[in-house]
Amino acid sequence: MPSRFNTAQRGFTLVELLVVIAIIGVMVGLLLPAVQAAREAARRMSCSNNLKQIALATHNYESTFQMIPAMTGTGTYSPQARILPFIEQAAMSDRINFSVPLLLPPLFQSLYNPAVRDLVSQPISTFQCPSEAGMAMFAITFAGGDTGQAAGNNYMFSNGSGTGTNYDDRFRTDGMVFENSWTRFRDVTDGTSNTVLLAETVLGDQVIGPSPSPMKPHRRAASWSSSSVAGVPGFVTGGSVISNPDLGALFQGGTFTSYRGTRGESWIRGVPFAIVVNGYLPPNSPIPDVTMHGRGFFAARSYHPGGAMHALVDASVRFVTDSNDLVVHRAIYSRNGGEVVQLP
Repeated sequence: MPSRFNTAQRGFTLVELLVVIAIIGVMVGLLLPAVQAAREAARRMSCSNNLKQIALATHNYESTFQMIPAMTGTGTYSPQARILPFIEQAAMSDRINFSVPLLLPPLFQSLYNPAVRDLVSQPISTFQCPSEAGMAMFAITFAGGDTGQAAGNNYMFSNGSGTGTNYDDRFRTDGMVFENSWTRFRDVTDGTSNTVLLAETVLGDQVIGPSPSPMKPHRRAASWSSSSVAGVPGFVTGGSVISNPDLGALFQGGTFTSYRGTRGESWIRGVPFAIVVNGYLPPNSPIPDVTMHGRGFFAARSYHPGGAMHALVDASVRFVTDSNDLVVHRAIYSRNGGEVVQLP
């Protein structure tokens, strides 16, 4: 007859259980930053690939049309829209008649051309940074009462250094694009490996209204406008003309009249605050972007720690740090300034 044995099973004591939980917590605490860093590295690589693809598409466009895609006015199409066939979006491009304005008259009173209205709200992944933390779809309201949505854009063509009057792309600037430009790569006399073609920025927070107090965080691409800055250094003729202003003093002086968080609000529309960048401010500047009648000083900005991604004219992609020397930074945004500089 088999004998029976009673075996006692020993469990964890409360102290041992707490020690195990503490060890697991420490391990998670050590691993989580590494996981987050790995994810950000992957997002940064994807962002770099987007810029590379847009830069190569611009090269193909220039080879086909003997020019870099130009800005053609607020109511018309962006350079980003013009390179659609070269980023595997030929079907979308085929629906656009570039000879018909995107905004039908009267300008700013009505919404987009009905023939392409659905394209306006169509996100294009190549134009969106995976690290973007804002809302990629913008609610649009026109003066005439029409409303709609527009898909945002993180990647901006360079319209120049922003020095002098090079921020105003209604006229010829020292950048790669401006209104009715006919720029070619052969015009980049400063060297294609030393000149910015594109840079990333972050999307505006879609707040429109009076100047907030306290002012909004700068990394959300705060865009400001002012029509009453006469007497401020760098502003002349009642604020209608700007030349090398002290934007920091202007920002601190509280002369802004309105806040518009509309940076990057549309990839398809040729309005400057949605499609261009310049070098007047360093990447992720603590000074907000400043606009005057849609034109202004638009910095490269990103959610990548320490700087922002840039595509150079030779289609290489570089990470430009927040601490980049400002003289060098402005020089690399100029295509023909004659400066002898290069990125570190």
